Amino acid sequence: MEHQHHTKSPATDHSKMDHSTMHHGSNPSMGMAGHDHSMMIADFKKRFFVVLALTLPIMLLSAMIQRFIGVDWQFAGSSYLLFALSTVVFFYGGWPFLTGWIGEIKAKNPGMMFLIGFAITVAYSYSVAIVFGLKGMDFFWELTTLIGIMLLGHWIEMKSIAGASKELELLVQLMPSDAHMVMADMIHDVKTDTLKENDIILVKPGEKVAADGIILEGESYLNESMLTGESKPVKKVKGDKVIAGSINGSGSFKVTVSHAAKDSYLSQVVKLVDDAQKSKSKTQLLADTAARWLTIIALCSGIATFLYWYLTGQPLAFAMERMVTVIVICCPHALGLAVPLVVAKSTALSAKNGLLIKNRNAFENSRKITTVVFDKTGTLTVGKFEVSKIISLDQALKENELLRLASALEQKSEHPIATGILQKVKDLAIKIPATENFNAITGKGVEATVEGKKILVVSPGYLKENKIAIPEGFTADDTETVVFVIIDKKLAGYIALSDKIRPESAAAINTLKQEKIKSILLTGDNSKVAASVSKTLGMDSFIAEVLPDQKLKEIKALQQKGEFVAMTGDGVNDAPALAQADIGIAVGSGSDIAAETAGIVLVNSDPKDIVGLILFGKATYRKMIQNLVWATGYNVVALPLAAGVLYNQGIVLSPAAGAVLMTVSTVVVAINAALLKVKN
Repeated sequence: MEHQHHTKSPATDHSKMDHSTMHHGSNPSMGMAGHDHSMMIADFKKRFFVVLALTLPIMLLSAMIQRFIGVDWQFAGSSYLLFALSTVVFFYGGWPFLTGWIGEIKAKNPGMMFLIGFAITVAYSYSVAIVFGLKGMDFFWELTTLIGIMLLGHWIEMKSIAGASKELELLVQLMPSDAHMVMADMIHDVKTDTLKENDIILVKPGEKVAADGIILEGESYLNESMLTGESKPVKKVKGDKVIAGSINGSGSFKVTVSHAAKDSYLSQVVKLVDDAQKSKSKTQLLADTAARWLTIIALCSGIATFLYWYLTGQPLAFAMERMVTVIVICCPHALGLAVPLVVAKSTALSAKNGLLIKNRNAFENSRKITTVVFDKTGTLTVGKFEVSKIISLDQALKENELLRLASALEQKSEHPIATGILQKVKDLAIKIPATENFNAITGKGVEATVEGKKILVVSPGYLKENKIAIPEGFTADDTETVVFVIIDKKLAGYIALSDKIRPESAAAINTLKQEKIKSILLTGDNSKVAASVSKTLGMDSFIAEVLPDQKLKEIKALQQKGEFVAMTGDGVNDAPALAQADIGIAVGSGSDIAAETAGIVLVNSDPKDIVGLILFGKATYRKMIQNLVWATGYNVVALPLAAGVLYNQGIVLSPAAGAVLMTVSTVVVAINAALLKVKN
């Protein structure tokens, strides 16, 4: 029995996360950043249409196009007009790429902008030299179509990225901007971000709750699906916690605000999602390395291609065109976006479904899980203990008196057993006495002085350790958990509580079986209860009567057998075990997100969500690998074509065709990422 009196663990150190910024444009952050992102999209769109308008006159002025359509429209100064129009395209249309190129040189991190900037500068400089006397054919129309297609590609790609992070912005928009604040004389409408602890707000029917807090008066049904993924409206009465952003049903109620808006559950979720989108996992780092190598390969291949064609007697213009095409087609764009797009989509989608990813590596590693260790109370079971029997062993002591004395000790605890005893006291309208010298006996129970008597409420393990005989006639069925009450060193009686198995648990364990993942029950409860739950659900095995500090050892033992272990626990008394597990999943943590040692937090305690998490982790990893394979494979095929391997067979790619192929590959990656879904 895990009779643990909860204390909040300090907030985990988030500074360990790598918050380095991702590939350009792939992490539209909150607020201002989102605004800047939409301005960038509009800027690329405007530049694209200006270049598009100039493309037709430039093409009609180009000698190569005129020859192709069989006309000769050359006139005095036509080459200078062509030069003037192309210069506008190069500087206005190419500006984002030129500034990006300079930025990457300064950062000593050559990438996509470096390649595009280099390619368009080579094409432009060579064409200008032709206008002013060098023999050969200019590249102006190729340069214009190349810049136009690049701008279009970037515009489409940035819209895809904005779409991938739309879920995150939806989370931000959940927070209402105004709240009805209850003052002594009247109700004032105030801005949500001005609310502070202990303010009282009114929530009217159909409105969103403006702040985390506790219901002061009134009751209603709340829809928390956007925050927890739980579709059924939840009944909330006086004393219940409410989360900012949840939608009120038909009742109205007053809420005492727990903390300022910036500390609310929703703000923490948004920060977590944003951090997780920025943090780089091993897969992301792999993609970054591949993109860097691709940049080096592109430059080397481009120069080698130029030298090969020029030294084998081809005209300078042809050799230049091959080099520009190789460099453009080899842009590691799709590769650079392959992972960030999936990351942005998966983290935001998870948050919407009640899975909060704090550690990207833990999430991506969920595909490797071979064993899931479940904490019983509140995960596989409902977590609501109801008193099933009260037995007094002292004829002078009535059942209700035993309950009254026990409840005094339990009023300070948040443990499910304590909640069950307190609920029974409330139902019987028993007044709870005060306690003195309160002390928690780790994992075994509690002790205190009540009305001058020394009282202990303890687990069967405590009796065993202290060699106290279990009373004759003691009966408890397999599903009951028992606490013993000791008054002034004499065993006075016991209280049995039972906890129902969740209806979703069996299906969750069954899905794990289908995925060939073992499920193990790890509990502080007695062996009989553990065996009964384990057998009912068809689990692989169980480990019972384990104290919180021993859970860590059990996890280690499994890891030594070569298992990749995911541990689920409530994140407070299970903190060491969660930290030891390969993947720590804190369940049912509601608003206490920051206080967990787990890499992943599940808002609900539903075991179905744990299975959902594993399947979603696998789906996310699949998408990343698909994108990486596509982005790499496309380059393997396109690069030789661009270099002119099939030139003698009459197959040659123009720079514009190279740019189209590069854009298509990027859009395929973006669409594939957008198709990621959470299966429930």
